[in-house]
Parts: sequence; structure tokens; C-alpha cells
Amino acid sequence: MGTTTTETVHSRTLRLTEPHVVLEQDIHRSVPEGYVVVEPTLASICHADLRYFGGTRKPEVLAKKLPMALLHEGIGTIVGGESTKLPRSQKVVIVPYVAGFLLQDVEPALCCPACRGEIADNYCSHSQFLGSGTDGIAQSRLVIPEECAIPIPESIPDEIAVLTELCSVSYRALRPVNDLLSRAKIAVFGDGPVGYLTAAMLHHAFGIGADRLTVFGAIREKLDQITFAHTEMVQHYDFQTGEKVDIVVECTGGKFSESAINQGISLLHAGGHLIAMGVSEDLVPINTRDVLEKGLTICGSSRSSIPDFEEVLRVMEQKDCQDTLRHLIPESYTVVAKAEDFVGAMESALAHRDWKKTYLDFHW
Repeated sequence: MGTTTTETVHSRTLRLTEPHVVLEQDIHRSVPEGYVVVEPTLASICHADLRYFGGTRKPEVLAKKLPMALLHEGIGTIVGGESTKLPRSQKVVIVPYVAGFLLQDVEPALCCPACRGEIADNYCSHSQFLGSGTDGIAQSRLVIPEECAIPIPESIPDEIAVLTELCSVSYRALRPVNDLLSRAKIAVFGDGPVGYLTAAMLHHAFGIGADRLTVFGAIREKLDQITFAHTEMVQHYDFQTGEKVDIVVECTGGKFSESAINQGISLLHAGGHLIAMGVSEDLVPINTRDVLEKGLTICGSSRSSIPDFEEVLRVMEQKDCQDTLRHLIPESYTVVAKAEDFVGAMESALAHRDWKKTYLDFHW
């Protein structure tokens, strides 16, 4: 990859300038050697997008990051660049995590401990993440390194492929305990999309059945969607006397993080692992006494990298996995052709917080 510019493109960029306000701006973007131009076609809205749009992030964070185009879950079509691997019209999944060595055009060893392999590669100190500090997918021409555009196998429909990013985050969170998964009993806390997809990855990617997988939630209608795991309502379960598990994955976030994490701590065997995935804007008090007495390991995880996307796409080629993921697909998509359409979609998602994902069908 070099720094030579191969072309310049005009991108209709839907930028959030302040909470609830999106303006369309025509941005001229240069296309460096080794980069591709992607036209986003289908995207889904994440709770992180809603926190920016609704203004629930801290004022100093908003002041630092806005204006910015939102969205980091999506797919698109190659429409530019000079890649020999990705021909024009190729459908691709967009990887929002762009490692620093790709941005700086250097060898990984010259970038940071993450890129050198000394720590996990999704913690590069020089990275960028689409829709979080740099313009995301809500634009007509997205310019990214070709490594961050992964071809979608023909056997995976678009509506399934758009879930790759969210599935990859769950897959990545499980990698640190991969050597335990063949025998461990696991509990997932959360009946929203993150909890559902984490349980789905445990089942389809790691082969864990209902005899070793329990999902805890607060809404029975949501838990009933999960047919591949045992389910329990948190309101009625006795976490002190219930069957102990080896691994807990917390996928709740927000105000529910405290109860989920502490219930998980109660549920864990001595020497167990707690993986925290839920995002909260506030500090969360936890039961450190039991953490110490049980010798628990706590690990946080929220982002994934290119290898995780590649692995998840292989899993998604399974028909039974696709059938599981279809439960999150909405009955209809929201067409987005201009800024007003995008604002309407975000306001609706913010107001209703449906269990199913909100899909945006871009018409540029």
C-alpha cells in the first residue's frame, strides 16, 4: 500500500452535527493506493449510534467527535479503487475497525503493541473506528483499505451479511476462552440483539447446545426466540443456589449492567471467567469480595478485527445459522435517500427500541 492518490470521489455524507440534527455534506475524498471505494447499500443501527444521535454521550465526547457520519454495521458494493482482489460490483462486508498500520502505511511491527501481536489486535492505539471519531457508513462513497472490505460469499443473503459486524464482536469476545468452550457451562445475560447473537455464536460457531448454554433475560417474549439454548427469567431465578457455570457473558449494558454482572459473579464457579460486553456511560459497582474469594477473571470486549469477520462469514454460510439470525431481521427496511430520511429512521429507532434490528436501505 502506498500514499499515491489514485482518484478523488465525491461522497454525499450524512453527518450528525449535534444531537438529532443531520446535515448532508458533499465531501471530496481522495483514494490512496491500496484503498477501495465502497457504496454502502444496507446498514443497521446500533445502540452506539443512538447514543450519539440522542445526545446521551457525555458533552465533552460529543464536542470532540461531532460532526460525524454515523453507522458501523453494514455492507456495500465496490465502485472504485484499483484493487486486484476486489473487482467493481463485488459485494463486501465493511470492517469498521481500521488498524493503525493500515492508516499509516507501515509494517504492523512498526505500529503498536497490538499490531505487533503483544496484545490483542483489536486494541491498536492508532486505529480508527467508523462512526466513532471518524465518518461512518452513512455516506455514498466510503473510502477504506481494501483489507477492510471482505467479499460476501454468494451463499449469504444481504440481509444476513449485514449482521456480520455484530456477530463478529460476539465471536471476538469468546476467543479468550476458546480453549474452555469444549467442556464449559456458559451463561449469557441479555435478551436483546447482542445477547441473542452471542448465544447464536456460541451455538453455531462453537457447537454448544442447550445442555451447556443458558440465556438469562427479563422479557419472556424475547427469550422465547431462543430455541437453541436453555432460558431463564432473571426475576425468578435464585442465583445463590442455582447451578454454577464456568463462563458468564454480560450483554446487557446501561442501567442493567450492575445487576447482570453481580448475578453472573454469584453464578460462577471458583476460577470462572466473566466477559463484559455491555456498554454503560456510568461506573458500575461490582461485588469485588466474591471476585477475590472465587479468583475470577474479568475481561472486557467490544470491538472485533478482520480475522473475526472472516471466521463469522464462514459460520454464516451454514443454513441453520442463517435461520437463527433471521429472527433479528425486520419485516421491512427504511429507505434512506436524503438526510431527512436518515433522521426519521434514527428518531423512530430511538423512540421504539424494537427487539429486531432497524435496517437502512440506501438509495444514493
